[in-house]
Amino acid sequence: MYLKALQLLNFKNYSQASFDFAPTINGIVGKNGSGKTNLLDAIYYLCLTKSAFHNTDQASKKFRESFFVVEGIIEHQEMIFYLHLSFSDHGGKILKINQKPYSKLSQHIGKFPCVLVTPYDSDLVREGSEVRRRFFDTLLCQINKTYLEQLVHYNRLLQQRNALLKQIGQHRQYILMLETYDEQLAPLAHFIAHQRAQLIDEMLPIFLRNYQLISQSQENASLSYCSVFQEEGIFVEIMKKNFQKDLALQHTSQGIHRDDFIFEINGNSLRKFASQGQQKSYTLALRLAQFEILTQKTGIKPFLLLDDIFDKLDDLRIKQLMRLISSGKFGQIFITDARPERTETLFHQEGLPINIIKI
Repeated sequence: MYLKALQLLNFKNYSQASFDFAPTINGIVGKNGSGKTNLLDAIYYLCLTKSAFHNTDQASKKFRESFFVVEGIIEHQEMIFYLHLSFSDHGGKILKINQKPYSKLSQHIGKFPCVLVTPYDSDLVREGSEVRRRFFDTLLCQINKTYLEQLVHYNRLLQQRNALLKQIGQHRQYILMLETYDEQLAPLAHFIAHQRAQLIDEMLPIFLRNYQLISQSQENASLSYCSVFQEEGIFVEIMKKNFQKDLALQHTSQGIHRDDFIFEINGNSLRKFASQGQQKSYTLALRLAQFEILTQKTGIKPFLLLDDIFDKLDDLRIKQLMRLISSGKFGQIFITDARPERTETLFHQEGLPINIIKI
């Protein structure tokens, strides 16, 4: 899979720009604030129909503009795909492939997988469970269409249940309707919990191998999924037990939307007891495991987007990363750096050709 070209119009800090890429390694260099990360986000948009950094499409428009357009040309298996993604204040978001619009954006997810490694990956360790769920859910949605459909359905029903809880405070006759929602949510919750647990089982040995390779250390890292909802029939029971609490809070306090993934090192919390270097090694190993799982499940080497990665790693970890890149296991790579001489030197030392794009 090879992104040949990209065109931007009113996307973030770009009024209008065009880029041509090499099929192997592309170094995107420029001063801080020049738009290097925004360029990676445009590629991410084409793959996953959304920004990696913002929850709303409005945030990706250039200031004072009412729309943006991202277009790309992707070559895969001797076929050419022309992608058009646009958003406007009045028309919403439109995604076309070879000039044919999708009826649902979700139909596109997984066709062109990508993995983004960013300094914000530290949020996976420091922030709450929602960030970790989003990471694993995004991976599962790229490899399992059924999972994507079930997750969307669960979230829609959850919103309706929460709205009903607010209404019950004024109209007690709505209480029986909660049971209907719980019965619909239960099989979705069990399916999602089971798929998450299965993913961790498959991902764990890959993650551990990458962690040891990157860190060159002897500590024991671990990764697990914490959920009671793998057990059939337990969802409705838990909802009933938490009814009064949910009514007081006016939202659903239990469910797979509250589950967490546990990151540990030597049996202790990664967030509380690991050094910054250990945390960086952990999150990078997660991303590399994500890459391998996507490759295995889709048969496609994802685009690998490395944002400002060298500034966040010490010399040992940079050396190990360069060894991985030179191994040939990756496909097309995009890497940003504010110091072009560093990028060129590192790849020259490994004997790797790199296409430098100056922003």
